[in-house]
Amino acid sequence: MTPVADRVFLHGLGSSSRGTKATWFRNHFPDMLIPDLVGGLDERLRDVRRLLAGREDLIMVGSSFGGLVATVYALENEHQLAKVILLAPALNHPDFAGYRGRKTTVPASLFIGRMDGTCPPETVVPAALETFTNLMVHESDDDHLLRATFPEIDWHGLLAF
Repeated sequence: MTPVADRVFLHGLGSSSRGTKATWFRNHFPDMLIPDLVGGLDERLRDVRRLLAGREDLIMVGSSFGGLVATVYALENEHQLAKVILLAPALNHPDFAGYRGRKTTVPASLFIGRMDGTCPPETVVPAALETFTNLMVHESDDDHLLRATFPEIDWHGLLAF
């Protein structure tokens, strides 16, 4: 029997475990871990490390600042992750500067809107391509919240074990 992977959703800076995306994931994937994260990058990473200690074969979804957390987590804990899905990740945030140039082989998918003014694709996509050696990029005519794109993503396929 194949071991069950854990699915994890990491929300953005101004969101919570009760945000729109978190609620959608909770309704469609009730076993998904959706922690409430507060503080800066270091505090969030500390909390995620505690939550995921000892777990393997994780499928991690990170939205905006949660995408930054997921990316750094992948760089530091590659052995724990089966894949990473990034939704408009904040790889343009100053906290990512210290991680630039590092690479991970964790398979990743990135979804970003061409009209994203918060995490501009012209900055974020090159940073992601530099970081993830196995990355699929999906650009759409959308903004930072990915309101049109999010419901169209094949989540059951992406989050399959």
